[in-house]
Amino acid sequence: MTGTPPTALRPQHPNPRSLRGLAEAFGFEVRGGIDDLDVTGVAIASGAVQGGDLYVGVPGRNAHGARYAGQAAANGAVAVLTDAAGVELAAESGLPVLVTPDARTALGEVAAWIHRTDENPATLLAVTGTNGKTSVVYLLYAILRQMGVTAGLTSTAERRIGDEAVTSSLTTPEASELHALLARMREVEVRAVGIEVSAQALTRHRVDGLVFDIAGFTNLSHDHLDDYASMDEYFEAKRELFTPERARRGVVTVDSEWGRRLVADTRIPVTTLATEPGVDADWRMSLLEQAPTRTSFRLEGPDGRALETHVPLIGRFMAANAALAIVMLVEAGHDLDLIAGAIAERGIDAYIPGRAERVSGERGPVVYIDYGHTPDAFEQALEAIRSTTDGRVVMVFGADGDRDTTKRADMGAIAARGADALVITDFHPRSEDPAAIRAALIAGARAAVPEREIHEIGDPRAAFRRALTLVGEGDAVLYAGPGHEDYHEVAGVKHPYSARDDARLALQEAGWLE
Repeated sequence: MTGTPPTALRPQHPNPRSLRGLAEAFGFEVRGGIDDLDVTGVAIASGAVQGGDLYVGVPGRNAHGARYAGQAAANGAVAVLTDAAGVELAAESGLPVLVTPDARTALGEVAAWIHRTDENPATLLAVTGTNGKTSVVYLLYAILRQMGVTAGLTSTAERRIGDEAVTSSLTTPEASELHALLARMREVEVRAVGIEVSAQALTRHRVDGLVFDIAGFTNLSHDHLDDYASMDEYFEAKRELFTPERARRGVVTVDSEWGRRLVADTRIPVTTLATEPGVDADWRMSLLEQAPTRTSFRLEGPDGRALETHVPLIGRFMAANAALAIVMLVEAGHDLDLIAGAIAERGIDAYIPGRAERVSGERGPVVYIDYGHTPDAFEQALEAIRSTTDGRVVMVFGADGDRDTTKRADMGAIAARGADALVITDFHPRSEDPAAIRAALIAGARAAVPEREIHEIGDPRAAFRRALTLVGEGDAVLYAGPGHEDYHEVAGVKHPYSARDDARLALQEAGWLE
């Protein structure tokens, strides 16, 4: 509750709103005098409070946020919003207190009111699904900029307004930060925003106070079963985005049964997209060419409309992500011919940090750094690399500690089936025993392919260098897991580590990169 988020982008010229008006608009009980007070922002972390903010104290894992109201006051908060349990704790700060039964549930609507989110003219494009969310958001951003539209995004990797960017800490920011970000975007006349929406963002109220113009769905596969009791419960969390309270229209990829089920269950108008042969849909994507540096595809829609283009990334899944982005823009009102004019010849000029990102040079093995950390993501990435590689494929990977343990055997099995050799290492073991995590991955790999070559090396730096000793010209290495991240978390401590930077260094040491 006390840390300052590294990701906050706020409006530079906030428009004050009456604290009395806020209390009356939401029916909050008031403790203390508020008649002459204005509020210009809202914060849920006391360390992130700026002058004029409303501090929102909510129950936390270890303590109630209202306990830190004194620090919030010292940082310039004008009042506290909290629940009945936090009133006495907050009173010690000397600030007036607004009381509501559930401050976290109220946070999104309150932040929207303070930042006047309903006055924002930007088109809001939400993307959800297990895999591909970040890629679709960046592809939306790239296409919009190629069309001359001022765009912004918020993703697992970063928050971006035009050319300004800050690193993300959550896939979807807290509602207080998200509404402030949109207010900042309004100041610089951003006209469209891609927003990555996780299941947790929906169940934990991070996108409350927003109604998206278009909601896109990529896929659903095994993940987050530490947060959700079953795949059905995980699906229901995603499905909430496709309700009138959350979005006006939807675009759904229907390659899987989950996508088709979403279309059947939704209460908003939806357009469908198929990226696999033989699946009936409004729009259809077909591959034209796969190469180590690009993937070309054709997208056909209703009434014979079509375009052909390419992305500077490998794999059918990246073409599918690009197709979803294009259809979302069409549904948002952009003309397909104008989109085609911007991207058909030059392709989609997208950079997606840590997503099938090639870090190698012209000589030696081709090396990809990828954020994939689910069985389905492993399978897609390996299939893409195999389709463009004549030689051996070596995979370096680990598994998250303190996260869904039920997917580890499948991760090991898919890696063993798709790669010629595995180097199993540590990836954010957190509070778990790293050796036990590696053992679960190895067991899954051995059960699937008993004869598979496996190397177990806990240190990720040493693991990647071992992988380089197993490959040569014409071979490929997939380092899955770290992606864009710049740390390695062990026993609660985040140690500086960038897989992208370290891989480039190792390639230089091996004489394959200048």
